[in-house]
Amino acid sequence: MKTLTKMKNIRKINTVLAIALLLTIAKTGKAQFDAMFTQYMFNEMFINPAYAGSKEAMSATLLHRQQWVNFAGRPITTSFSLHGPLMQNKMGLGVSFLNESIGSLNRNLIYGSYAYRIKTSENGRLAFGLMAGIENQANKLSTLKVNDNNVADPQFSGNSSLIAPNFGAGVYYNTKTFYAGISIPRMLDNQAKFATNGSDITSTKFDVSKFTYYITAGNVFTINEDIKIKALGMIKLVQNAPIQMDLGANVLIKDLIWAGLSYRTGSSMSVILGVQATKQLLVSYSYDYGLNQIQTYSSGSHEIALNYLFSFKSKKIITPRYF
Repeated sequence: MKTLTKMKNIRKINTVLAIALLLTIAKTGKAQFDAMFTQYMFNEMFINPAYAGSKEAMSATLLHRQQWVNFAGRPITTSFSLHGPLMQNKMGLGVSFLNESIGSLNRNLIYGSYAYRIKTSENGRLAFGLMAGIENQANKLSTLKVNDNNVADPQFSGNSSLIAPNFGAGVYYNTKTFYAGISIPRMLDNQAKFATNGSDITSTKFDVSKFTYYITAGNVFTINEDIKIKALGMIKLVQNAPIQMDLGANVLIKDLIWAGLSYRTGSSMSVILGVQATKQLLVSYSYDYGLNQIQTYSSGSHEIALNYLFSFKSKKIITPRYF
């Protein structure tokens, strides 16, 4: 009763920030949740290590996402990945970085990825991948201005940090116009639990029930010389949680410009616009319109993706990369 009364009397400094904080940590900070991207097809390195080397040339991708704009404490995420082939494309190596802030929470992740690629046909390759890295999570609860009759709440007076390893695995198959993959990017459940006095207790454990499974697929259909349709999708599976699906389709014009729509179950509709600025540089933008109550308090989500495909003198990039 004492705790309930105390929480009822806490002054609301910023209601939206409190909601964002509760959605994120709710007194149990977990480093297992994954960042959300609408243009995940350009950054599969972060969710599937077997993707490394799939473009048959060194590839650098930068994604920046501003989610729920005008929503205080909203997620802001930046991701960068670099990967390429080795040993005549029999292997792939890559590295991924991610920074994300949500309310008082800030995360930094760095992962290395390795893929072993098997040629199954003239254009097809099957890859098996492993990834490993370090995650840093900091919960700066002291930045939240909550009090009860000018007396600081000890549960929100301290800061908590977590540094822990993690690893994942995946399988990826691709041709010039088709891909499919399945992966578990993070297999360790890293947690920072907060005690009533504001201190924190960290733990890392292997828990199959906490695995997040990603299933992805995409294909390009040629209508004529100038028009193609790119269809793609992703299924996200977590035990004891609703299945989340991302489904989308884009129209490609002369392999230079495309426009499309995507839908995330129970969450948002998105518009995606892209341009192949040069043979090596891809620029893409997406806007998400929320289909839930959060849209009432925000003006949607914005995301921009930049991909640069390095070419080598001894090897030409003959065909465009659709994924």
